Amino acid sequence: MQNNIFSGLFVGQNFVTIKEVDSTNNFLKQLASNSKPVIEGTVIMAENQTAGRGQQQNGWHAEPGKNLTFSLLLKPSFLPVTQQFDLVRAVSLGVFDALHPLLGDGLKIKWPNDIYYGNRKLGGMLIENMIQGGQIKNAIVGIGLNINQQTFPDYLPNATSVKQILQQDYDLKTLLSDICHHIEAYYLNLKAGKILFVRETYLTRLYWLNEQKEYKSKEGQFAGTIKSVKDNGILVVENNNHEELEFSLKEIEFVN
Repeated sequence: MQNNIFSGLFVGQNFVTIKEVDSTNNFLKQLASNSKPVIEGTVIMAENQTAGRGQQQNGWHAEPGKNLTFSLLLKPSFLPVTQQFDLVRAVSLGVFDALHPLLGDGLKIKWPNDIYYGNRKLGGMLIENMIQGGQIKNAIVGIGLNINQQTFPDYLPNATSVKQILQQDYDLKTLLSDICHHIEAYYLNLKAGKILFVRETYLTRLYWLNEQKEYKSKEGQFAGTIKSVKDNGILVVENNNHEELEFSLKEIEFVN
């Protein structure tokens, strides 16, 4: 088994900082598509990301130099394409475990991969898999986390940051290193075949798990309770008629 994929972080050739870039995911994707191989564990960190993206092309706003906006390269060829949501789980858990000692039990993972504190969004991620021959050749993992930013534009009424919560600044590179090493731990669990452990742990960290809340789907608003997440990432919500409804990305909205 390959160990310590981030062992050269900050001291070797697999860590690159950029003053400004449209998207760290785009930058790393282009780098990985070149003929020269890119080392697994390569991390691209931007001080300013001008066109950051979330799931389904949602925009990501970040004040330059105040937050973590970075992408990392993984090569999970051991993971079948049908199990690619397990990579989402592993990365989400890595971010969660790095932040939990700071933020405590108010921290949750909002399905599928947003990081929440209370009812406010602290960050999110976008994983872009490059498939070749039925295998995941490369996974470009883009992560945006609000760390030292104090104010947010009006069109982001639900955003929060570590500084807003704890009223102090944190060193971005120290946090980045911690996040990468926690991601690595879950990634190596996947590689070792401990899929069930990753799936069960992800479920226990889930926002609104086993709580009756309001949701909105194409059928309208309804009260329901998150019961599970299927192996392929489908969210299972039980309604008041004890029917288990299944939703994929963008088919359900959480109503605060």
